[in-house]
Amino acid sequence: MKAYFWHSAVLLGMAVATIVALDDLKVDCGRDSVTLRWGAAQSQIDTSLLRLGGCYPSSISAGEAMFQVELSDCNFRRLVTGDTLMYMNELTYMSGPKAQLKSFSHPVVCAYERPVDWAPRIFDPVFQTYGQGDLVFHMEIMKDDFSGPHLSREYPLGSFIHISAAVEQMFHQPLLLLLEECVATTTPELQSEGLVHPIITNKGCLVASKTSNSKFEPRQKASEIRLSLQAFKFTVGKEVYIHCNLLAWDPSGLDTSKKACHYVKGHGWVLLDDPYHSTLCGCCDSSCESRKTSGIASGKHGITQNAVIGPLVVTDKSLA
Repeated sequence: MKAYFWHSAVLLGMAVATIVALDDLKVDCGRDSVTLRWGAAQSQIDTSLLRLGGCYPSSISAGEAMFQVELSDCNFRRLVTGDTLMYMNELTYMSGPKAQLKSFSHPVVCAYERPVDWAPRIFDPVFQTYGQGDLVFHMEIMKDDFSGPHLSREYPLGSFIHISAAVEQMFHQPLLLLLEECVATTTPELQSEGLVHPIITNKGCLVASKTSNSKFEPRQKASEIRLSLQAFKFTVGKEVYIHCNLLAWDPSGLDTSKKACHYVKGHGWVLLDDPYHSTLCGCCDSSCESRKTSGIASGKHGITQNAVIGPLVVTDKSLA
């Protein structure tokens, strides 16, 4: 792909900037990636609620959000017309029901001269919208900044265990990754007998956040979820394994049984993906019943996968 644009593409980029008042939206189309910067003129906008296709902002500051993504991510749609190769997406803002600024959506387009040797990829004519065969799940313990795997497996009591879970979506439509249930045990296999410490229960409620500083971290992308778990006094000095049930789900299908909620001191239960709709977390202190649908059975809405990480050891210096 050549890294320069046709004149019509530049005009299109100008048109997009004109639609967004006061040049709030700046788009820089690279060779295989795009950088989008939103500098909000409206002071009441919550930039954490901006989405580029299925992607969350790469960084957020006061009144500004920036996306740095590959054109192969975030649900970019590719269109070839004549000698032009176009990548199209939408920047959306989902406001709360009582917010002054209403939800909106703006087009984002990168247009390139079509390479002479470019041809569409050929796929097997049989497609699946959802299916476990093309989904690859990951879960691992990370460094404090989530930049890579954490090499040590010892955690002092009260420190944070940073956990990342993700799903590679291949050719599926966008999926939101959730943690339905997580428990800590002393064995690499879940057993009916033995010690079990609940971490996430009730279809996505981080119960550990009620008694500690554990929390879900802001999402970087819909297909990944990050958890900072404060090391707990479970079996100090012994090996611990964390078992989780991962769910890849339709992003538009959140309800009381499909959610990610953590407890914030002074505010109560908060929904990770949209705090304005934290009422979905209202059942976390009682019982969050699963909604009966044929979606899971047919594979139409989502896929679950069990995962385990460990062993890790929680240490307590006061016992030394």
